[in-house]
Amino acid sequence: MSEVALVTGASSGIGAEFAKQLSAEGYEVILLARRAERMQALASQLPGSSHVIACDLANEAASVAGKVADAGLQVDVLVNNAGFGTHGRFVEMDAAREAEEVRLNCEALVTLTHAFVPGMLERGRGGVINVASTAGMQPLPYEAVYAATKAFARSFTDALAMELRGTGVRVLCVNPGPVQTEFQQVAELPADWLPPVPGKISAEQVARESLAAFKRGQRSVIPGAVIRWFIRGSSIGPLPLKLRVAERMYRPSR
Repeated sequence: MSEVALVTGASSGIGAEFAKQLSAEGYEVILLARRAERMQALASQLPGSSHVIACDLANEAASVAGKVADAGLQVDVLVNNAGFGTHGRFVEMDAAREAEEVRLNCEALVTLTHAFVPGMLERGRGGVINVASTAGMQPLPYEAVYAATKAFARSFTDALAMELRGTGVRVLCVNPGPVQTEFQQVAELPADWLPPVPGKISAEQVARESLAAFKRGQRSVIPGAVIRWFIRGSSIGPLPLKLRVAERMYRPSR
């Protein structure tokens, strides 16, 4: 019987690439996002068996375990990819939208991990892949909430990985740098905008390098050699200096 992978945020971008590559590797894939039509179209292109669950994780994450059980499935690999970002001066941002960002990027990630890791532990196998970001590696002015949610994802994932050592359940934190996806559109940025750092890669490369790292049992990965070395090099700088540089790099034009 095929193992089952649940991929959130599977209707586009990095999530869709995870779904494609996991399906190609023989996993039965559960696609989960809000846009059912987009996921149905993707499901029709996958080489293996797949299932579509339309769900707004920002408000309905607690219902996912029941929907999966109703489909007669168990989750062997959980890919917590769903999330979005906002960009602008914090005091000018919509407070409800910022709170929704925290619920999706943080609360839903914890809720789904709680729902499916116990079953993995009982079976003595499986894993969790949490998609964070290089944005979570330091505070980012004008992306204050987004960077904070990704810092949460990184800290939570690293700690969970240590708790589950030796259980047969692997945990990986993925930290992409600049990737052209629908992030820009959702954050109301220009379509061609990317973070002002080097090392742009594709969503396909993010998924490919992440799955390779997952198989190796790594705890964390920054996909893409250029951004990986850029982050390593910049990590030695003092935080006050990095904050000043980031403020200038990310400052809105208006």
